[in-house]
Amino acid sequence: MIQAFSDTLAKFMKNPYPTKTIEVVKWWWCDALFMGPPAIVKLGVATGNKNYLAYSDQLFKECYNLLYDKEEHLFARDLKYVIKNDGKDLREANGKKIFWSRGNGWVMGGLVRVLQELPADYPERNFYIGVFKEMSARLKELQQADGLWRASLLDPDSYPGGEVSGSGFDCYAMAWGVNNGILDKATYTPVVKNAWIGLNKCVQKDGHVGWVQPVGADPKKNFNADSWEVYGSGAFLLAGSEVIKLK
Repeated sequence: MIQAFSDTLAKFMKNPYPTKTIEVVKWWWCDALFMGPPAIVKLGVATGNKNYLAYSDQLFKECYNLLYDKEEHLFARDLKYVIKNDGKDLREANGKKIFWSRGNGWVMGGLVRVLQELPADYPERNFYIGVFKEMSARLKELQQADGLWRASLLDPDSYPGGEVSGSGFDCYAMAWGVNNGILDKATYTPVVKNAWIGLNKCVQKDGHVGWVQPVGADPKKNFNADSWEVYGSGAFLLAGSEVIKLK
């Protein structure tokens, strides 16, 4: 059943990079850290092929070095939002850097999926744990009074209304961190509980999960209580799958 994936990945590893612009870094957008690494790591563990794990490390770290802000402990969505001081930098209305809630939520969810698969004694495991802890601590600081995170993490006043997809992934990841002893229970359980309460307030009377930003690549204000996307419901369900395990 996994042969097709193995065959495709073999081709990918042989010739992964196009020859144009930033795409010479394979995971050039932070969302990819949810989409790619967990599957490659899982295949490596399932087959016992350590080359897959090493290759996933390589691609993950390329993206980390490109997009991770070591002052803010958050990922820029892509190179467009990295401050380069070239006169073309993009910033929020309050002058802060642009960090997209769902993009960072994808990364948090991807880190969980990678850590779930990696062996406990894997040499690079502590790298992923370190990023996970740094991001969790920063996101804890950025949580709003209603328990949710705004579409733009550093300019919440410009984006009223919590954004469910990013908030759902953050709640999921931090609840998983508490449940697996990676995050301090006393510190993060209140964060998770407040997020879960906030998320449930976004479930509408007919049962759909609202306040989900549509498909995009950066913070937008184009959503409301009626806005629904499948990944928003997915993030909500992932959060619930870990919140229900909290003791």
